[in-house]
Amino acid sequence: MNLLGTWIAAGLTIAILSFLYRDNPFYKFAEHLFVGVSAGYWVIYIWAFDVQPMLVDEFLRQVGIEKWLLVIPAVFGLMMMARWFPAAAWVSRWPISFTVGIAAGLALTAQVQGYIIPQIQATLLPVVSIGATTAETVGQSINNIVILVGVICALLYFYFSREHKGALKVGSKIGIVFLMIGFGASFGYTVMARISLLIGRLTFLLQVFGLR
Repeated sequence: MNLLGTWIAAGLTIAILSFLYRDNPFYKFAEHLFVGVSAGYWVIYIWAFDVQPMLVDEFLRQVGIEKWLLVIPAVFGLMMMARWFPAAAWVSRWPISFTVGIAAGLALTAQVQGYIIPQIQATLLPVVSIGATTAETVGQSINNIVILVGVICALLYFYFSREHKGALKVGSKIGIVFLMIGFGASFGYTVMARISLLIGRLTFLLQVFGLR
């Protein structure tokens, strides 16, 4: 059984990689199979880890008003499924709006606490940092100055209340350089991650065909 599964995985991997040549029926089959299996997996996952333990089991376990409060999320979930029926699709706007509102509030708090505040704290650096040696002191101080200049100049680039000329223009130009370096590093990291995935699949194929 393991051997059969390995050969199926190898065949699907080759089918997906065949898209590098051109679009073909093998790629379409593997793509549709992947999407279908993923959708089925998430349906089962949500039922097993969300709906059943948090709604069905809790409804059977709770007593009193807490038990019937669980009817509210159940009704909201059923209302969201109304999008499948064009005549009643408007009903789904209520639970979707509720869900999007909660998600937006949680995401805003998470972004502020998880990204904005730590980035501000990481920018509050001393211009002169004292290290164990002279070389370490100079290196840390230069690093802090580069970070401060990069943050300030990047913010100046997004300052649109005044025309960018003079010192403001110079600062915004420097900010563009830092922004491009940041975008380039992010893009390079993404490419390296994809290449790592490709190397993993190629290594798997070589092992399947006994070439490694």
